[in-house]
Amino acid sequence: MKTVLLVRMGEIFLKGDNRNFFIKALVRNLRKALEGTDCTLELTQGRIFLRDIRDMDEVIRRATRVFGVHSVSPVVECEKDMEVICARAIELMENCTGTFKCVARRADKRFPLDSMQINEEVGYRVLSAHPGLKVDVHKPEHELSIEIRERAYLYVEKIPAVGGMPVGTGGKAMLLLSGGIDSPVAGYMIAKRGVQLHCIHYHSFPFTSEQAKQKVIDLARLLSAYAGPIRLHIVPFTEIQQELYQKCPDSQLTVLMRRFMMRIAERVARRTRCQALVTGESIGQVASQTMDGLTCTNAVCSLPVFRPLIGFDKTEIMDYAERIGTYETSILPYEDCCTIFTPRHPQTKPRVDQLEQSETLLDGEALIERALSGIEVVDIRP
Repeated sequence: MKTVLLVRMGEIFLKGDNRNFFIKALVRNLRKALEGTDCTLELTQGRIFLRDIRDMDEVIRRATRVFGVHSVSPVVECEKDMEVICARAIELMENCTGTFKCVARRADKRFPLDSMQINEEVGYRVLSAHPGLKVDVHKPEHELSIEIRERAYLYVEKIPAVGGMPVGTGGKAMLLLSGGIDSPVAGYMIAKRGVQLHCIHYHSFPFTSEQAKQKVIDLARLLSAYAGPIRLHIVPFTEIQQELYQKCPDSQLTVLMRRFMMRIAERVARRTRCQALVTGESIGQVASQTMDGLTCTNAVCSLPVFRPLIGFDKTEIMDYAERIGTYETSILPYEDCCTIFTPRHPQTKPRVDQLEQSETLLDGEALIERALSGIEVVDIRP
């Protein structure tokens, strides 16, 4: 008897002729995520098995964070012999109480018993060995699964994973990563759809500290546990903010700053062959995120801008951040560039023509070029 880990795919099975493309990407990402655990991966008949596992808890923790994995189960593998199968089933159910049912799947049609007969035989043997258990075929507390393939596989526990699509199958996008709660969640949600992430962060030293920059690096590393390796582009933004503060109307500062951020993000995105920008914006959350404000920031971009949190409220976003493990880092008290030079009365209904008129007071292209030339690149791995 051997204990292995069964890794189930989810949405991938809805794919047609290109299913193998997604399966190969998932296997590749799983291998990367499991580096250092010394387990071996086997793909057979549309199932992924992890074998020779030394630390089952660590392998489960890593595997369940890989996008494209629907769930995992520690599985007992044994010979295709009913006596052996029943003995293993009795052992598996030893610590279970309450109700159960058996669910057999006979992929190997040469096996002498069909699925219903396997259910009846195994269920009878388990009940005989554990009289405290009862059968409930409608709402059981435990589900004993038996799969008959090239060998027999039995399991009770089914551990949910993140689901989604394998990273790398949905193109590349540039995430505007601040030090706040929202943008890491937005990045997680886009990566879950198979999109490979690059990140860009705007650092306004000395107004924002080195701790604030390290906080963003830490957030990118937490995000990389799900999204895989991330290249983080840190942009010096102090000069642009000072110019805006000195020469432009106070009420427009936030939206003007966002427009410069989007311009720079698009330039870096095109250099790195990203096909879209991603932000953590949500309608009405702050003054610059009104419908008018978002229209004004969109006006400077030709790439698509994805906003996966657009209809979320703050509580929902915070719950998501706690679930993926970024919340505690996001709330560390280090200011980012969005919280300095904040206007006292920001415009909630800015107009593109007014903003363009204000931007004529600046040498915008020169400011952008100097910011681009000072970018620091940090390669992040889980």
